[in-house]
Amino acid sequence: MNARLNINMLEVTRLTRDGRIDEAMAILRGATPSAPSSNSRGNTQPGSKGPTIEMAAPSSLTGKSWTFRKWGNADLLDNPGRPNTLGDLGKSWPQIGLGRGLEGLARPTMYRAPIAVPDGAQFGEYVFANQAGSRAYKLYIPSGYNQQPLPLVVMLHGCRQSPDDFAAGTRMNDLAEEGTFLVVYPAQAQSANISKCWNWFSPADQQRDEGEPSLLAGITRQVIRDLRVDGERVYIAGLSAGGAAAAIMGATYPDLYAAIGVHSGLACGAASDIPSAFTAMRQGRSDLARAPGRVERAIPTIVFHGDHDTTVNPVNGDQVIAQSKATADLRTTVTTGEASGGIRYTCTLQADENGRSVLEQWVLHGAGHAWSGGSTAGSYTEPRGPDASREMMRFFLQCPPAVASR
Repeated sequence: MNARLNINMLEVTRLTRDGRIDEAMAILRGATPSAPSSNSRGNTQPGSKGPTIEMAAPSSLTGKSWTFRKWGNADLLDNPGRPNTLGDLGKSWPQIGLGRGLEGLARPTMYRAPIAVPDGAQFGEYVFANQAGSRAYKLYIPSGYNQQPLPLVVMLHGCRQSPDDFAAGTRMNDLAEEGTFLVVYPAQAQSANISKCWNWFSPADQQRDEGEPSLLAGITRQVIRDLRVDGERVYIAGLSAGGAAAAIMGATYPDLYAAIGVHSGLACGAASDIPSAFTAMRQGRSDLARAPGRVERAIPTIVFHGDHDTTVNPVNGDQVIAQSKATADLRTTVTTGEASGGIRYTCTLQADENGRSVLEQWVLHGAGHAWSGGSTAGSYTEPRGPDASREMMRFFLQCPPAVASR
């Protein structure tokens, strides 16, 4: 049997978490693994951080896919009508993330009721295609739209999510109705990634006018073309893999997006292959200054990250801010507070000479890998935290306009 089919991915994950990268890589090359730890299946024990989703890194067997299992016994790879090319390996994917250690954290749900749309508003589905492929997207048009130029926010969902799920969890449509702006939700195709993650770790998807960045920019431009959009007030934000994709878009299209929001994500260029993806999620990238995501000028950026995130190490939030700052000379202010739901936070603001915030970093104390202040109607949300959606929109709208060069 091919040696790759004998890989014990649970042991790879355990060794990676323990910092034993060389041993983990040896197993990936086909060496015999040692026995996995007794609690490697994620069973909840008293005082533990709770259940996890089983997730595997991309490999030669899964293409560019971060793969997950469903809750319960049904395996995502056993989807009727989709061949399971992984055989028995698909039954034993490891747990390297999406741990949920907070009682208030909303569980993921596979099926949801349709999103309610107010009278006069629209929430329709569209498709964009170019040389890199095609992607569907959903577009929310608030009832207050009357052909006047409006701000546009692009929202990138996380793994296993959909536009409807992300809209429900972030409540961004509600804010759009309240503040009268447009929201577009690109949908990652399962044919591109079986778990519907944006492929942030692939060099081919980290370049301007290539791969997924070209598709996301194309969707943005299509909405600008088809509706009255204020081209200087276009923003992009995302969660987890979507947050990493938003960081890539900010670095590669600073002329298109006036500001970015990264929730529980990673910097552009944080990973360039399978081993570095493991490492980046666990401990960030040590040589990020030499990564391809280097920026020439400061990118207005707001970051949210839980300091108990066991999926994406919070140091990645620091690295997003450092990358976005470039060489800008900014004044720093640190404030602390507590959301009405009980989550404490530290907010570090870096402002320009006019006192306008260029960088904001919200560290959520005790929070895990979930959208802060989100609704339990969506997956991967922490309702007890500060309202990330509202704070992102406040930050976006006070930012200087983008230098439009479409």
